[in-house]
Amino acid sequence: MKVQLLNFTPDPDLTVYLAARICYSKIGIDELKGDVKEEKIKELIRRVVASGHHSVLEHASFTFGVEGVSRVTTHQLVRHRIASYSQQSLRWVSAENMEIVVPPTIMNNPEAVMIFEDMVLKSKEAYHKLLNLGIPKEDARFIIPQGVATKIVFTMNARELHHFFKVRLCSRAQWEIRELAMLALLEVRKVAPIIFEKVGPPCVTEGRCFEEKSCQNPPEL
Repeated sequence: MKVQLLNFTPDPDLTVYLAARICYSKIGIDELKGDVKEEKIKELIRRVVASGHHSVLEHASFTFGVEGVSRVTTHQLVRHRIASYSQQSLRWVSAENMEIVVPPTIMNNPEAVMIFEDMVLKSKEAYHKLLNLGIPKEDARFIIPQGVATKIVFTMNARELHHFFKVRLCSRAQWEIRELAMLALLEVRKVAPIIFEKVGPPCVTEGRCFEEKSCQNPPEL
């Protein structure tokens, strides 16, 4: 899996800081911009995040490019509704040379690997035969396994990313989307270290778990 940050709001920490300051300041934006110090930015962003004043986080957005992830996981990803998505279309792109994401539980079981690879091979052969029969790609794709690797570009604002990291970095989230979330977090922390200083599941950010059955295993973030 590869996750890269394609674009983002310039100086996102400063943008969020100014948005928060304007809510409570009599002075104008130019004056606020002239009164910027790193410690002030850190203090204010930490305060607004802790207080739940998360609307100011919406002024910073981040666009990611993701490759080598299964459609199982992109189906989970697009459930985050406050975002924009553009995914590789198998209506237009041939899947004859499809790559399949193999879950670790299968990869670590030789017998399971044999079963998995056999079905993948049969799916590839069936897809190829359907195309040779003149079946269009948009219909032949119905036979493709959910584990087929795909590419997707998505954009989220910082507030939605906070929520995304809250639910998808939880140890109970599926392994693949948890890996995607971790790689995305590493990317945004390079450009917005204060905004994403304290994110993750409640066991990390609040010291408590809201899951029905706690795993008792907070992730290291």
